[in-house]
Amino acid sequence: MTADRIVHLMAGSMILASLALTHFHDSNWMWLTAFVGLNLAQSGVTNFCPLSSLLKKAKVAEGSGC
Repeated sequence: MTADRIVHLMAGSMILASLALTHFHDSNWMWLTAFVGLNLAQSGVTNFCPLSSLLKKAKVAEGSGC
């Protein structure tokens, strides 16, 4: 699995988990959804993704970027 696919999988999983936590636990979990969304937008503009950088250091095969 490439770093690109891992980044997309983690982002999607975090959004779904935070939505479930918002629905079943507390509405403040929506802040996690906002954080993930802002991080995705930021990485699209700046071409810098923190998770992608960590995966690169861990020697995970690179995909087409974040």
